Amino acid sequence: MKYRPSRRTRRFGIGAAAITVLAGMNGPALYRFSSDKYHAYKINQPEYKAENGHWDVVDVPEQYRINTIHAALLHTGKVLLVAGSGNNAKNFDAKSFRSVLWDPEKNTFTNIPTPKDLFCSGHSQLPDGKLLVAGGTQRYEKLKGDVEKAGGLMFVHNESPDKPKTFPAGTRFTGKENGKTFVSKDPLLVPRATKKTNKKTKKVTVSASTARVYVEALRKGRKHQTGTEDNYRIAGLKGKDRQNFYGIAQKLSFDKKDFQGIKQAYEFDPVAERYIPVNPMNEARWYPTLTGLQDGKVLAVSGLDEIGQVVPGKNEIYDPKTKKWKYLPKQRFFPTYPALFLTGKGRIFYTGSNAGYGPDDKGRTPGIWDLKSNRFDVVPGISDPDALETSMSVLLPPAQDQRYMVLGGGGVGEDAKSTAKTRIVDLRADKPRFKNGPELYAKARYPSSVILPDDTVLTTNGSGDYRGRSDTNVLKAELYTPKTNTARSVADPLVGRNYHSGALLLPDGRVMTFGSDSLFGDKANTKPGEFQQQIDLYTPPYLFRDSRPKLTDTAPRTVKPGAKTTYRTAHASAITKMRLIRPGSFTHVTNVEQRSIALDFTRTKDGVTVTLPKDASLVPPGWYMLNAVDDQGTPSKAVWVKVPAPTKK
Repeated sequence: MKYRPSRRTRRFGIGAAAITVLAGMNGPALYRFSSDKYHAYKINQPEYKAENGHWDVVDVPEQYRINTIHAALLHTGKVLLVAGSGNNAKNFDAKSFRSVLWDPEKNTFTNIPTPKDLFCSGHSQLPDGKLLVAGGTQRYEKLKGDVEKAGGLMFVHNESPDKPKTFPAGTRFTGKENGKTFVSKDPLLVPRATKKTNKKTKKVTVSASTARVYVEALRKGRKHQTGTEDNYRIAGLKGKDRQNFYGIAQKLSFDKKDFQGIKQAYEFDPVAERYIPVNPMNEARWYPTLTGLQDGKVLAVSGLDEIGQVVPGKNEIYDPKTKKWKYLPKQRFFPTYPALFLTGKGRIFYTGSNAGYGPDDKGRTPGIWDLKSNRFDVVPGISDPDALETSMSVLLPPAQDQRYMVLGGGGVGEDAKSTAKTRIVDLRADKPRFKNGPELYAKARYPSSVILPDDTVLTTNGSGDYRGRSDTNVLKAELYTPKTNTARSVADPLVGRNYHSGALLLPDGRVMTFGSDSLFGDKANTKPGEFQQQIDLYTPPYLFRDSRPKLTDTAPRTVKPGAKTTYRTAHASAITKMRLIRPGSFTHVTNVEQRSIALDFTRTKDGVTVTLPKDASLVPPGWYMLNAVDDQGTPSKAVWVKVPAPTKK
């Protein structure tokens, strides 16, 4: 009897033959198809997730998708996403400034009215749970070929000790020698001149005051630029004011015009869910760092000022009680977005990490800064010191160990150099000195690092070149364990993230990643890049275990420094760590807020009693997430704790 294959067998045979033909015609494509299918299968296996974690995409409705530049976790559990104009000059011109409030637990979103362009501002957590946001964008940069009107810096002088004077935007300045007229772009307050009397001679000396403003020519064209210094008359003045007030400017030209900052500051109220204006800073700042201090005040450092120059060491402190700013008595220069951490005895540790602007030979050396004396003690030994720009810095957990890590980084400006170095320093040592840690997964600028409740540090993404140039985004992530000084690879991120990206720990133990602003969209650098609006969630391996500790008293509570408090939990005998974690506030490879403090604790029959440290330099006032961690390294969901400022004796 002649064998006749079944219909099913024949279908299989025809399919196999077709696959064989396809493989012969298009082998690489079929291989990629099979490889992608296998990869998708592999990363979704329970064993893989338990070892490497897992990434998911957040479902963000179209009307809430923004160019997230800044993100901060609030004590309500929600995340404030801030774009401002989102590095989009058209949005800036249209005064379209965006902020969105995201609830990760419910995955709901709310558009927040945004009063100013908070793009490239600084932010810091305040003791009462509000978020201080200061600085932002007054003007977008213009490259040399795009500048249509001659312009530059005008110094306006006041020789009268009797009164200050405010000049509105649009004030005209006409050169006495060149006869050319320029217009101010912003309002300007010129203080009164200072008057001093010599006690012996009774002679009175008057010193003119000076203020600066950016001016532009009235009309387009090269003939309106200037090349030498001139004295400028101010239109509209009468009487003695015509003599007392005048402008002086050097070259007013078509050179590149940098971004310019603003002085405005706001407190974002997480309960009312709105921005509340407070007193403006003394200096305009674009790309500043804000660092919370042990008394609840906030230090503001660096940034580009109202005429696009790096603020020349004029640092100031915000008092949340008075809502006012006050200069530090002495100056110290830093490049923009310097990584400045509050450390022991209320001093500030500068790791050398920074982002964006400043000379390559000034303000880039790591060291410990005493705000009271202005003393700066250099911390030596950092490797690749010329590749600290766009590096990430983190206070390794637990914070009591006072060990800091600097990860990756690149050369100054648009330099193509990048590094895979990690550098670690112990500030408790007699003579602190950086030593190299394990190499990062790749040479990377803009990596994002997040402290996890189990005392590991997650680092993700970055790019090998400036803003991902030449398709150099790094799709890698790793977990670093400070205790063993080792790192291991975990699940690869879903998308590339470089400039204008970041990451935050959420109260449920997951990590959100956001943003990315590639300069180009292809390897040949011929297509403009698009901002990555996708938000992803990384679920660490510790959330794929069979059991998880739970703190059953979830209502927020206030606990003073040095005080005790008790939480109920089942299986208290399994709890091995209690961690107090400050919510993050991330932008431009800078998150000096995040820190994880180890708490002393004792087990009770049905719970744990924790004791907070007394040192406000270790636990600055504000809201914190409290996690219980079991003997498997699995953390509980966080409960919120408010730590008030220590009372003065």
